[in-house]
Amino acid sequence: MTTNQKPLPSGFGARTTAREVLGDKRLDGAIAIVTGGYAGIGLETTRALQAAGATVVVPARTPDKARAALAGLERVELEHLELGEPASIDAFASRLLASGRPLHMLINNAGIMATPLRRDARGFESQFATNHLGHFQLTARLWPALRKANGARVVSLSSRGHWNSGVDFEDTHFERRPYDKWVAYGQSKTANILFALGLDARGEAHRVRAFSVHPGAIMTDLVRSMSEEEVRAAVESANKLAPMKTPEQGAATSVWCATSPQLDGMGGVYCEDVDIAQVAAANDETSRRGVKAWAVDPALADRLWARSEAWTGVRFTP
Repeated sequence: MTTNQKPLPSGFGARTTAREVLGDKRLDGAIAIVTGGYAGIGLETTRALQAAGATVVVPARTPDKARAALAGLERVELEHLELGEPASIDAFASRLLASGRPLHMLINNAGIMATPLRRDARGFESQFATNHLGHFQLTARLWPALRKANGARVVSLSSRGHWNSGVDFEDTHFERRPYDKWVAYGQSKTANILFALGLDARGEAHRVRAFSVHPGAIMTDLVRSMSEEEVRAAVESANKLAPMKTPEQGAATSVWCATSPQLDGMGGVYCEDVDIAQVAAANDETSRRGVKAWAVDPALADRLWARSEAWTGVRFTP
């Protein structure tokens, strides 16, 4: 079954926080992974889940920074992970699988934005490699633990930045076309949405459902590659579309997708402001509300899936 890409409505909204989404819901005994769960909206996601009783594994690229941010939080386990390094992904997943635990929630939250042109060791453009391919490989490696949960959810953090670009299958890694950091970012965020769509289609039979999320515009370390002038311009532009959110509000849609009974039996949809989003009108090029049609096309999701398996050398084994 496919879920209609239209609001429920949920009863929540843009100003809802992650704690408000959970309300009195308890997550005792549940295991969650939140990549980048030690800064910005990832940290607020970790805080909300652990406060409700979940055990949260936080894989971090900079463990010392993560240790300081997570100090004092109960049921939080810190691990090392570099999403741009395939061997690091495999090592982290192997440690998790060796514990024998199921994985109830995988929140693929970490990411980079608007970076100068960089390539990983395989020659892949860094934003696409980190934001999409790293999480693709991580999810594939963790697949046995997700299946073991007998009812898992995967949340893929995207952005309204996906409006900047679909996936260019002819030159994904900017080997021939001029590099544009915002086009590259948009392409990676479209890939995050298509990945959730593809994963949900493959996971539904195993009770693994997937969702993609636009958290809202929030001032976090994600802007670290941008100049002060670029940050000011980005904030001004964001505020014209919708008021900026706090990190607590930004984490709400991720937590809702990972835990809400309102989404039982659903999946494969793009969500924003703690609800399922509308598909943007074909002639709308300015509002940046909802999801572009190029990001919710099952044929494109399958095409990206096949390419991602080829690029990473990793195959899902349902």
